[in-house]
Amino acid sequence: MRVVAWNIRAGGGVRADAIARQLARWQADVVALSEFRATPPSARLAARLAACGLAHQLATCDPRTMTRNALLVASRWPLRRVRLRSAPAERCRWLLVAVDAPARLVIGTMHVPNRISGRKYPFLDAVLGCARRWRLGPALLIGDTNSGRRGMDEEVPAFNAREEGWIDALAACGWADAFRHLRTDTRAYTWYSPNGRNGFRIDQAFVNAPLLTRLKDAAYVWGGAATRGRRDRLSDHAALLVDLAEV
Repeated sequence: MRVVAWNIRAGGGVRADAIARQLARWQADVVALSEFRATPPSARLAARLAACGLAHQLATCDPRTMTRNALLVASRWPLRRVRLRSAPAERCRWLLVAVDAPARLVIGTMHVPNRISGRKYPFLDAVLGCARRWRLGPALLIGDTNSGRRGMDEEVPAFNAREEGWIDALAACGWADAFRHLRTDTRAYTWYSPNGRNGFRIDQAFVNAPLLTRLKDAAYVWGGAATRGRRDRLSDHAALLVDLAEV
């Protein structure tokens, strides 16, 4: 099973069809998109994914606020929304779904607000609360966290002790950073600042203990980079491809 998480930037825009083609080339079984919107390009992208077999879809976008960033999960298998009392209050930025695949799992997709919004730390605390109280079996928490480890996940200083501590706290309650679990000290950056062009790894997948034995790979890939030479041709974020054994 392949799960692909990707911040598609501003709903996809004119890139929506190319994004759909790239996801098809990656042969995703489940797609978790952030910055999905209630706009025509995002709707077209969802339709293209359905045509490629990812017909089971849940989204958090609101048609009344078309340009507001939201989430989409699209899957080959039926999805069921799961609601937790301790979940983040920002409904557009958190989506927890049960995937009725042959080897079932739960996926929590997130798009954490940035620090300047003032909403970041309550969101991180809520996700951590869900992780600590988890009773729903094999699971993956994945998406754009706007967080990372100091030194390791940044080319210039940006992350702080609170953000690194959140990752440490997830690990302490049994949620491993999939990329670091497999690659330890490897440096990889998933977003580059538009001004300084400095890299940061701000997109992650956290796997709990019941799912960890199924983890085969976790890799970052820039969509379209191989054919056009520009890593940000399709999005300003790299996609995160997580491969899980079927069991």
